[in-house]
Amino acid sequence: MLWNVTPSAWDDLRMKNRVTTMLGIEIPIVQAPMGWIARSALASAVSNAGAMGIIETSSGELDNIRIEIAAMKDLTDKPFGVNIAQAFVADPRVIIDFVIAQGVKFVTTSAGSPTKYTAQLKDAGLTVFHVVPTLRAAEKAVNAGVDGLIVEGAEGGGFKNPSPVSTMVLLPAVTEAFDLPVIAAGGFLDGRTMAAALALGAEGVQLGTVMVASQESPVHENWKQAIIGAEETSTVFLNTHTSPALRALRTERTSALEFDHTTNAMGSFGKVHDVYFGGDLEAGIALTGQVAGRITESRPVAEIIRSCAQECEETLERLHAQYPSR
Repeated sequence: MLWNVTPSAWDDLRMKNRVTTMLGIEIPIVQAPMGWIARSALASAVSNAGAMGIIETSSGELDNIRIEIAAMKDLTDKPFGVNIAQAFVADPRVIIDFVIAQGVKFVTTSAGSPTKYTAQLKDAGLTVFHVVPTLRAAEKAVNAGVDGLIVEGAEGGGFKNPSPVSTMVLLPAVTEAFDLPVIAAGGFLDGRTMAAALALGAEGVQLGTVMVASQESPVHENWKQAIIGAEETSTVFLNTHTSPALRALRTERTSALEFDHTTNAMGSFGKVHDVYFGGDLEAGIALTGQVAGRITESRPVAEIIRSCAQECEETLERLHAQYPSR
């Protein structure tokens, strides 16, 4: 096994592998960097539960994000990181200095080339994981010198590659090709899916949609309830004709865009604050993963993380007992 855990010791879960060692965390779970959502209330709950909380920058609200990072230092004494979503960086000359100045040690980069910021971040002593949606993108990131990869299948919510590849295909393709620590993203929710990620070569998972629906999430209750009431078919994949593609909650607005191969859905993104915090799901696009179809309640972050870790260990033990090595 990749770690030693006593399942009955709920408060003493300790999982040890390259991800936990590199990031200084207890449980190899990373919270997805959802724009406007991944801020101190959510991220500190993740870090305090022994996983890796992430603060977003894709909103572009750097003054507010500076305040959120300062709040993190009051809310947790555990490690946390920052994401740089390159496609949404308003001023590339500012973002690197901004992130380095915050004193964080872990950065995820996404929505752009890994060659853009990796060297500067690593020169400043930061650990860098890059999000990749294809095997070719993984190769480019490895050649750029990243410390690890977040391998994201098309099941996940948010911004995607226009040519979708499922986690079940992408993850083993990457882990077979490269010997870097890998965090699997897209479709993960609980210990069984986490165990599947480990079986495919990952050393951790990223959780997104379940965090949107969590009790500490700042989004409006309407969005949380839409996730809880969703079926596995309740999301749409938009913008297959351009970039970025999007996976979002199915609404009248997004359904009208689903088979529109001329309109860029980003132009119809709508009013973020009305959707996220006002609860009007038709006012814009609510980025949501397919795993919404398996979420049945809003739970505290600590419960999500600890139950995921415990069930993962129990699943691995059950499989080992069922199929012992010969």
